[in-house]
Amino acid sequence: MRTAGLVNEALAAATDAFAAASVEMPRFDAELLLAEATGWDRARLAAEPEAGIDAAAARRFGEMVRRRVRREPVAYIVGRKGFRRLELAVDRRALIPRPETELLVEIALELEPRTALDVGTGSGAVALAVADELPQCEVTGTDISPAALDLARENSERLGIDGRVRFERGTVPDGRRFDLVLANLPYVGEDEWERLAPEITRYEPREALVAGADGVEAIASTVPAASPSTPPTPPCG
Repeated sequence: MRTAGLVNEALAAATDAFAAASVEMPRFDAELLLAEATGWDRARLAAEPEAGIDAAAARRFGEMVRRRVRREPVAYIVGRKGFRRLELAVDRRALIPRPETELLVEIALELEPRTALDVGTGSGAVALAVADELPQCEVTGTDISPAALDLARENSERLGIDGRVRFERGTVPDGRRFDLVLANLPYVGEDEWERLAPEITRYEPREALVAGADGVEAIASTVPAASPSTPPTPPCG
């Protein structure tokens, strides 16, 4: 097999390029992207530093490196992100799911609601994880972005959860009651946005993070709408 370089050479070059571009974890990102380009895992890359990389993999890796140097997030480059037990498709239609958002799913698991609403569902991460781990729960996910809803529905269908989650445009549906309302709403102020990392400001949807001058507009409007007017149904058990 003709090769287009060695693993250690590719990793060193990418790490240097990422460091020069002020990428936060240059070596780690280089390993992730080379693993993606070659189809190997990081353990194999570490175990075989002098293994050759074929030309097709080298071309894929080169394009990934160029995108990362421009500070595009790794998740958008590889097109997926892990969230609890799920692997979600991600792209610029929605925010990349953050690990800390998994806390919302843990709350749902503790409370065991029969019905749950995920406001600002984005890629569908929270709604789909709740449906996956609480199959008895009827889950609705809402978002004001049609593009984000399309991505959420695509994830739902690909994961085989589409029969148990409803996605709707909007925020809190009128006239409907939910045992639990979960929300990861925009919370960044206008001035703060400009100080965020390029991975965010250049690539992630601004409307999913910025909520007015002080960052609380979405929270201030959603909390009253989601306040319960009748007692919730008893938990499953």
